[in-house]
Amino acid sequence: MNKELKKVLSRDMFLSSIAEKIEAGERITISEGLQLYESDNLSALALLASEKRKRINENFVFFNKNFHIEPANICVHNCRFCSYHRNVNDTDAWDYGIGEMLEICKKHYTEDISEVHIVGGVHPGRNLDFYCDLIAEIRKAFPALHIKAFTAVELDYMINRANLTLKEGLHKLKSAGLNSIPGGGAEIFDSEIRKQICHKKSDADTWLEIHKTAHELGIASNASILFGHIETYLHRLNHLEQLRSLQDETHGFNAFIPLKYKNFNNDISEIGEVNDMEVLKNFAVSRLFLDNIFHIKSYWPMLGKNLAGLALHFGADDMDGTIDDSTKIYSMAGAEEKNPSMTTDEMISFIKKLGFTPVERDSLYNKRNIFV
Repeated sequence: MNKELKKVLSRDMFLSSIAEKIEAGERITISEGLQLYESDNLSALALLASEKRKRINENFVFFNKNFHIEPANICVHNCRFCSYHRNVNDTDAWDYGIGEMLEICKKHYTEDISEVHIVGGVHPGRNLDFYCDLIAEIRKAFPALHIKAFTAVELDYMINRANLTLKEGLHKLKSAGLNSIPGGGAEIFDSEIRKQICHKKSDADTWLEIHKTAHELGIASNASILFGHIETYLHRLNHLEQLRSLQDETHGFNAFIPLKYKNFNNDISEIGEVNDMEVLKNFAVSRLFLDNIFHIKSYWPMLGKNLAGLALHFGADDMDGTIDDSTKIYSMAGAEEKNPSMTTDEMISFIKKLGFTPVERDSLYNKRNIFV
């Protein structure tokens, strides 16, 4: 434990016993996590989370070179927190065919781009074969590109519609060229909260079972949480505990992404948004609680660059990617980054100015370049 942290904790005995457990590499409990959430000592939380991050990832901050495809914003669900959903006949709906999505790939792809990230609405008119054909065509045209695609909610719909088991459906997608799956759709696992904000969406058990099955098939994934709406700290911690338990079993999660609820143009806009201090506290507690998920992602298109940079001092170690203005999900929800794009040089400079060592990674966190 460094001198600065010892000094801060000497004035806060409330956190000192938890800090001793973390220092010893012991797992903290839900009740201890609740104490961390309820603490007003942001300095201590930042220092504790930073110590934990350094132990896992030294001074590195990771990023990759990627772009997004969002096949459609047409969705069978209409979650109350969502600003992205549109119906088929809405004037601002879009619905790309496979050829159009290949053109998006051609527009953004260069030899140093390592990943395409594909998520969208749960489209009522698309089936598993359509998405397998999409993956296969991208794989054929861009054989070196890592394809990370489809949230568990999308997968649940397309696999059920095909009358296949999860294992059969995921195996079919993997055979077509799917490499990994993103962490979206988790929202909050608590069933009562889900009834209030996304009652038609796949439930928590289904989300967890899809990721478990993917891991068993050698398909890595990410995990996420949507926080800052009507949930409590205890709801967040129970969510984290279920992720931690699954990771103990499968070791298949690459990264965890805390996603802040944005209140623009959706059905629960009246509740407002949590402030930046609450966002940073959530990053710190996530880093300290999730002792077996090695990377915490500060998703800058949603947070904005400044807040995403601050989160690196509260336990985050990953900035996602360069993105190249290829996602609308959070800009439609009122995110600060209306046209999210950073060049590699901009990303490197941004990370260095914050005092960290930038590392370009691939989708599985293998280091490609370290920029000292």
